[in-house]
Amino acid sequence: MELKNNVYKIQGLNVKDIARKFGTPLYVYDADKIVSQLQSLKNAFSEQNIRIKYAAKALTNISILKLMKKHGAGVDVVSAQEADIALAAGFEPQHILFTPNCVSFEEIQEAVDKGLMINIDNISILEQFGHKYHDKVPCCVRLNPHIMAGGNTKISTGHVDSKFGISIYQLPHLLRVIKSNNINVTGLHMHTGSDILDAEVFLKMAEILFGLAQDFPNLQFIDFGSGFKVGYKEGDITTNVYDLGMKLGKAFDNFCNAYGRKLEMWFEPGKYLVSEAGVLLVKVNVIKTTPATAFVGVDSGMNHLMRPMMYDAYHEIVNISNPNSIQRVYTVVGYICETDTFGWDRKIHEVREGDLLAIKNAGAYGFSMASNYNSRYRPAEVLVYNGEAHLIRERENMEDILRKQVVLDLD
Repeated sequence: MELKNNVYKIQGLNVKDIARKFGTPLYVYDADKIVSQLQSLKNAFSEQNIRIKYAAKALTNISILKLMKKHGAGVDVVSAQEADIALAAGFEPQHILFTPNCVSFEEIQEAVDKGLMINIDNISILEQFGHKYHDKVPCCVRLNPHIMAGGNTKISTGHVDSKFGISIYQLPHLLRVIKSNNINVTGLHMHTGSDILDAEVFLKMAEILFGLAQDFPNLQFIDFGSGFKVGYKEGDITTNVYDLGMKLGKAFDNFCNAYGRKLEMWFEPGKYLVSEAGVLLVKVNVIKTTPATAFVGVDSGMNHLMRPMMYDAYHEIVNISNPNSIQRVYTVVGYICETDTFGWDRKIHEVREGDLLAIKNAGAYGFSMASNYNSRYRPAEVLVYNGEAHLIRERENMEDILRKQVVLDLD
């Protein structure tokens, strides 16, 4: 979304026109931005045999998955249901990485039956996997490197107290399980979390992986996860993927030479691909002033965008309707019966009741974490593709809310 001649546009379309056509609240995604982000990663690692597995949990809409597939990405899923959506989007099973956490072995079996690449992150499941499949079904192993990345334990997954991955300190036990069950490990995986600023964290992670890889003779790929930081406000430092490509790419090539053959380099970005492509459009219901604060109440809330409340995440908020007026300080809140604040004390161009606001960087973990709390409907989704706005999810209604409820006859 960009401001041109005092009009906010996406691929040349007036954002206000999109809101008028489809209503609010509304998620809008820019396909060009998604493709651009995907291409930037490919370019950064053009010297390596790179495979990008889009982390579907960031935004699971089937049209988004089809867009990823069209432009050469695979997909990383964390549940049997996400796997079914990916298959429905046209992904071949071998291009789907299944990376669950704390699921039953029955769900692992279901994924094997579908032909997915299984990524196992605990020894108990790995033992059960080996007892049943031995070397007949290859798998990947997710390791916990005990690296604190991103500075926020809510989004860091590689620290010492994380539930994700098999601790590198359990390597002797892990190798005994693999050997005794003749398990065919063809991939190693690490993911340390989100908002990694520079190449050094990846290089540290790579050094650990490369050191462990010598104990795994059948490797076909190494998966470095993701965690690339995107900008949420002006002046934010972001991950320089080209610098990362140069440094990590060189280290990977040196490792492959020492290992004895070229392996594939995998990444599984989610936020990096879709965050900046999405905005949540909301209408101002009311301006409510108190002795201390001017509240802007909108027709959305934590039921549609959980990140500010769950992660203390910052999302820039702009006034689409009044982009060139004086700026005032507001606190933007939702219509949920909770303290659902999108932004405290924000400088926003003067807001009036009925104005259209855009909450930026809402493409990742926006709709995918939405709920029906307070019995509110989840919003519609629109994809701007080739200069046209396409509805890719209808707005919910009361029939959707009641569909699975069973009414008990109390007469």
